[in-house]
Amino acid sequence: MKTKNLTRILSLSMLAGGLLFTACKKKTEEKQDDTTTTDTEQSSAQDNSVAESIANDIQAMGSQGAETGTLSTFRTNGQGGIGEISMAPCATVTSVLGSKIFTVDFGTTGCTGSDGKTRTGKLIYDFSGSTNGAQYYRQPGFKMTVTSSNYVVDNYSVTITNKTIQNMTPTTLTPGYNPGTPLTWSVTANISITKPSNGGTVSWTCNRTHELMNTSDTNCYRGQTKPINWLKAKIKMNGSASGVNSSNENYSVVATDLVRDFNCSPVALQPHRHPFISGTLVYTPGSRPARTIDYGSGTCDLTATITVSGQSFTYVQP
Repeated sequence: MKTKNLTRILSLSMLAGGLLFTACKKKTEEKQDDTTTTDTEQSSAQDNSVAESIANDIQAMGSQGAETGTLSTFRTNGQGGIGEISMAPCATVTSVLGSKIFTVDFGTTGCTGSDGKTRTGKLIYDFSGSTNGAQYYRQPGFKMTVTSSNYVVDNYSVTITNKTIQNMTPTTLTPGYNPGTPLTWSVTANISITKPSNGGTVSWTCNRTHELMNTSDTNCYRGQTKPINWLKAKIKMNGSASGVNSSNENYSVVATDLVRDFNCSPVALQPHRHPFISGTLVYTPGSRPARTIDYGSGTCDLTATITVSGQSFTYVQP
């Protein structure tokens, strides 16, 4: 009788131990599964940051060119001059007389700008669609479209299907413009970027607003009769973007108070490299978790933070 009871007790103990082992094993496997499925991929968000930077540089060069009103003062031989394209002093700028079109030609062998980026190919800026007699970037009604020809930036091949910038400042404020009201522009774009080393292609479309934050600073904006001093400008951007990343995955982006300060140049040998210094981009790839790129609170540096699935990573802007 005692032997039977002992056998029964041992059997129950072994059964309980087996169940406990199975439960622990299941919990361990679940924990391992949770670890392996945590999505912390960052490369696609970084690709979007590259697209943002390329698109903004294209606009920065065009805005500088359109502010002079004439290209006769532009550098065309690499020797300097008033109104030069400061980001790309080795480029040649030409225009067709009376056509309101100018071309920035970076050549075919590689033009390394003072922002440290190497470019080839051409950018073509056309502001013939402006209204209200506007011919300067600062004027309400100014409208400029941008196209490209074999344009490459640091081995990223860029095709501009369309990029349009339009000054949306109310015409009722000019002449006698009130500098307390910021100059504003609407920006739409449809761009594709082929990454180097067969890294795939990123499509990027946007619908944004740009605002000259320091319109009231007379060192930057000097009224409708004088060009904007872009080296003193602070631009704030808001709006959306979307496209398909290099993994053939749809994505969306929301920019909130993204600021670029043209007085900020954190790399001494690259005086025209102007990174984003504050604001956020929230990048959502497909149905995966959003990636938040935080550019800080105004410090002049190249660093940003990417946060995804509760984990944060430091990112250096291109």
